[in-house]
Amino acid sequence: MSKPYVRLDKNNAAVLLVDHQTGLLSLVRDIDPDKFKNNVLALADLAAYFKLPTILTTSFEEGPNGPLVPELKEIFPEAPFIARPGQINAWDNEEFVAAIKATGKKQLIIAGVVTEVCVAFPTLSALAEDFDVFVVTDASGTFNELTRDSAWQRMSDAGAQLMTWFGVACELHRDWRNDVEGLGQLFSNHIPDYRNLINSYTTLTSGK
Repeated sequence: MSKPYVRLDKNNAAVLLVDHQTGLLSLVRDIDPDKFKNNVLALADLAAYFKLPTILTTSFEEGPNGPLVPELKEIFPEAPFIARPGQINAWDNEEFVAAIKATGKKQLIIAGVVTEVCVAFPTLSALAEDFDVFVVTDASGTFNELTRDSAWQRMSDAGAQLMTWFGVACELHRDWRNDVEGLGQLFSNHIPDYRNLINSYTTLTSGK
């Protein structure tokens, strides 16, 4: 049975970036590494663009998982950063959950590494506490397509919505008339073909 359409609302959404760590990123094989890194940074940029509360977390940094990707700290220097000492499911960390609930938002946009653990576990936990969860599939990665598809199925069956970062941006924006140049620039920074589109638009409109 299908659920009613729950639309992302920039006034009611927070972003969770879970375990985008230098060691864990080396495990991602279900998407090209360069494309994956670009997608993660695109999600981060749109979170900053829409001024969404954003929470960063890592697991067992001193172990093989490694530190957080440095670009994320650069984009969110003031964001809550929870370095979990060992909890595999981020939702098991009280500080992480407290930071989420402190935002007052009921829609959680989540991405992480690896998909079937670092994304799926907190997604399922958040759904159990009546949050609406939107999983950004192309900013989450794992070992292969089999493990990815299994995780997607599990989360979707539980009520999570699977989206891409581009879909998230468009649904949050709602109407191009809100800001053509700003969102167009964000898209151009992360999608080469979109840069061509914006350049064409700029050329055509510059003479008006």
